[in-house]
Amino acid sequence: MELDLNLVLVLAMFGSFVVLLASGYPVAWVLAGVGVLFALIGEGLGALGYWVDADLLTVGLLVERLYGTMSSYNLVPLPLFIFMGHMLDRSGIAGDLLRAMQSALAGVSGGLALGVTLIGLLLAASTGIIGASVALLGTLALPAMLEDGYQPEFAVGTVAAAGCLGILVPPSIMLVLMADQMRLAVGDLFLGAVLPGLVLSGLYLVYILLATRLRPGLAPPARRGERGEGSPARISWQLARALVPPLALILAVLGSIFAGIASPSEAAGVGAAGAAALALWRRGLDRETLRDVSRRTARTTAFIFAILTGASCFSVVLRALGGDEVIESAVTSLPFGPTGIVLFLMALVFALGFFLDWIEITLIVLPLVYPITQALGVDPIWFTLLVAVCLQTSFLTPPVGPALFYLQGVAPPGIGLPQLYRGVLPFVFLQLIGLAILFAWPELATMLPQWAY
Repeated sequence: MELDLNLVLVLAMFGSFVVLLASGYPVAWVLAGVGVLFALIGEGLGALGYWVDADLLTVGLLVERLYGTMSSYNLVPLPLFIFMGHMLDRSGIAGDLLRAMQSALAGVSGGLALGVTLIGLLLAASTGIIGASVALLGTLALPAMLEDGYQPEFAVGTVAAAGCLGILVPPSIMLVLMADQMRLAVGDLFLGAVLPGLVLSGLYLVYILLATRLRPGLAPPARRGERGEGSPARISWQLARALVPPLALILAVLGSIFAGIASPSEAAGVGAAGAAALALWRRGLDRETLRDVSRRTARTTAFIFAILTGASCFSVVLRALGGDEVIESAVTSLPFGPTGIVLFLMALVFALGFFLDWIEITLIVLPLVYPITQALGVDPIWFTLLVAVCLQTSFLTPPVGPALFYLQGVAPPGIGLPQLYRGVLPFVFLQLIGLAILFAWPELATMLPQWAY
């Protein structure tokens, strides 16, 4: 009877969360409110278990859990990486990269689309802020692509997908949160994400090359503005001048982590200072810029930590009701075996990505599946990166794909959501192919972390 009551309460708790989320209330307040409400209900029905009561849960255990979450050393790099991304957004580096890529890739089929993808990869490895990358590429590259005669769907799909690479390529703020939820070292997860990120980027580049050769109408031959002017030596100098600053920053941040010279927190500080130095070098750092970047950093960090606080409240109560045991028992009892269960969990994450943001999925789903992965003996780095690649799709899939709305906000007139939906569809399939490759070859995620020890 106790198990049945707990099962009913767990299902009611999830149902209440979904209903209130659909009502439009902020996610952080929904998570925290549902947690407190069901703590009181569970206490009244005697379903919290022998080890906790409502007073201890809301006053003692919850406070202790929140303090432990907020003081987690793994989360220290988060605001610093956010600051680095917003500062680079104001530095003008992406504009220099785009102009240099236009000249260097002018003779290649779909050269501007290839350049946008490569710039997206560089921005991903130096910022990790999806909204900033998508908006920046949409502002700089999308008008140029449309002016050169690119098919609108192909152009918007390329820009949206390239801007979302930062969710996987380190230093990704999503990977920082995932490392905290899965009890992993941030540096190990960064190392594990390098090869999957390169594989996904490679799939994009191969698709653009094949698509533009098989269907020349997607990307007509480059016009004069795309070919650029000047000798090959001048073009090479422009490309090197545009590439060296972001590559130096990437080397300083990721290289120091991977070489064991600095911890992720120390490297994040170096990255934040380096981004400010680049902005100063480009004469783009003044008091107003620093104030704006600091405010945007504080706003983004507060948003993430508010959801983190609500998710902690939700998960503590769920555990007290025995929800983690109910979920673990239900999933492990599926007649699929370990491989089938992992596939089931990926399908679940993919489906949730249509309706929930990556932050909610990371903070709600990962703590629940963590004991399941332990019970199955699944490599935690491989599984976490499978989830990360799967969550790539959540940025592009309707109805709540954030990249679609970021891009629509900066797109030229005439670009609507139907064109965005059609444009990103091939790249969603490419992301699923990347997920299948990582699933078939776990070494892509585990090889570099193993070599580091």
